[in-house]
Formats: sequence, structure tokens, C-alpha cells
Amino acid sequence: MTDHDTSYKFLFAHAEMVRDLLLGFMEGSWVRELDFVSLEKVSDGYVSDDLRARHNDALWRVRWKREWLYIYLMLEFQSKEDRYMPVRIQTYLGLLYQDLIRRGELEVDGRLPAVLPIVLYSGRRRWRAATDLNDLIQESPEALHPYLPRQRFFLVDQGLYADKGNLRERNLVAAVFALENGATSRDMLRVIARLVDWLKDPEQQYLEQGILEWLRRRGPSLDSQVPWQAVHNLREAHSMLEDRVREWKAQFWREGLEAGMKKGRRQGLQKGRQEGRQEGSTTEARNILLRQLRRRFGEVPAEIETRLNSASREQLEDWIDRVYEVETVAAVFD
Repeated sequence: MTDHDTSYKFLFAHAEMVRDLLLGFMEGSWVRELDFVSLEKVSDGYVSDDLRARHNDALWRVRWKREWLYIYLMLEFQSKEDRYMPVRIQTYLGLLYQDLIRRGELEVDGRLPAVLPIVLYSGRRRWRAATDLNDLIQESPEALHPYLPRQRFFLVDQGLYADKGNLRERNLVAAVFALENGATSRDMLRVIARLVDWLKDPEQQYLEQGILEWLRRRGPSLDSQVPWQAVHNLREAHSMLEDRVREWKAQFWREGLEAGMKKGRRQGLQKGRQEGRQEGSTTEARNILLRQLRRRFGEVPAEIETRLNSASREQLEDWIDRVYEVETVAAVFD
């Protein structure tokens, strides 16, 4: 099990995370019919040795009307898609059903409970492999179709849902995905500010600690300059990221100044040095602002690019500060 996998295992040991995953990513009104008060984690001792070997996964159950619905979370994060994932899912669910039968944990009528298998995928490329076992089976006579195995899983392709901090609704799972896929320290700063607000109540401290443990394990790969192991609460994490953003801005202006001075030296004139200093930092500011706008809002309209070309360095710097404080590209320039 990789450190990536274990960091998510800690997160999805909390009922609130499983609830937010279902409410935020599953479609259909049936999700609202679930009794989340009954949501409970199935003990590791509940399953056989074969299934317990899947110790990086999480098994929960929740009441839907009078029936138990099992939630099987595959927390094996991969850098690439698995073509035969439906086969693996079918195998694991078969083991689960065997264990339920063996332990006599079925309802009075002896029927098997419904199981919702969910695969969390964190690869940079979008998942294109099959999510249905039927798509992997070669063509066969129609008379055989009723006898062919059926298995489908619900795929949560993390990159599709991560909006880099633009979180409009309270959802802890969406926030974690945004942190995982944040492009800059400012992206992470915006998300952690939301988490500080969402988890400010004392009774949520245990959940805050779960997210902190995730940050300690995943943080170094997201921003290696932050001493994540020394962070004791989310407010400290927010403060450290603020320092990182300030350092980034100072470095940006230093590099712009150096680029301008180099251009001036090449021209060999004092006037060239002055113009180069100004032009270099202005051009760099314009390029960084364009990159930020595209990351935050997508393609930038031509009229806005024209406006940037005629803007001063001071105006560009002001717009850079506003990119992550507003909800639309037009609002940046209001």
C-alpha cells in the first residue's frame, strides 16, 4: 500500500467523508433517502483473510429504508487506469458476499444486500477504460447473454471534480480533491481557508485531525516548501501557505527586475536599463496573469488580452492579487 493510499484511508475512516462523497458525487434522489445517522464502518474483523488483504479499502454500510446498503470504497490510487478493474471489483464483492453468508449477517429473508462499489481515481489523464464488466467480454450468441456475469462500478475521476478552490458548497471530499489538484500555493490557500471555516466547531476537531494527517502525508508532494510535519491545526497550515504566497510574489518581482536589467545591459545604455527593468517586469506580470486567468476561468476573451497589453505593471499586479478573490473573469477587472 502506498503512502498515497494510506493518507486517503485515514480520511475515509470518517463517516462525514463517506457522506459527503455520496451526497456530492452520486446522482439521483435516492441518495437523499439514505439514513446517514445509521452510517457505520464495517469492522476489519468482519471479513475473511482474503478480503482483509484489501486493507487499503474501506467498507461502510448505511440504511436505505429498512435495508442495509453496503458501500465498498477502493482507495487504491493509481497513476494510470486499470483496464480490468470491473473484474477485480467483482472478485472483491464475491468475497464480501461469502463472508456475509458465512457469518449469518443477512436479513431474515436470506437475501444478499445491495453493494455500491466506488473506485477513486487520481491519475492526471482522464479515465477511459471500461467501468462495466460486460464491455470486456467478447461478442457471444444472444442466447448466452442472460448467463454472462454483470458488474459495474461507480468511478470518481478526481481530476474531473477538482475546481482548484472554487468551492461553492460545503463538501469535504471536493475540498480534498481541490487540494490534490491545486496548481499553486494560492489554490491551496483558498481551499484551506474554507476548511478552517467549515471545521471551526470544537466537536469537529477529530475530523480536522484527519485532514491534517492527510496533509502531513500528501503535503510534501503538493508544496515541498511548507513544513507540513510541524503543522498542528488548519489555521497554522493557512498561515504557512500565506507566507509561501508572499515569498512567491517577492521572488516573482525579483526575477522580473533581473530580467529587465539584463535586457538593459544588452542595450548598453542607461535608458535601456531603465526601460528594460520596467518592460521585463511588466511583461512577466502580464504572462503570469494570463496563466492564472486561464487556470481559473479557462480561455481568456480577446478584448481582455488587449486590455492587458496596455496595462501598467502596477495595474497588472493588482489584478494578479484579485484572480482568486472573485468568481468570474470580468470581476477581476471591476
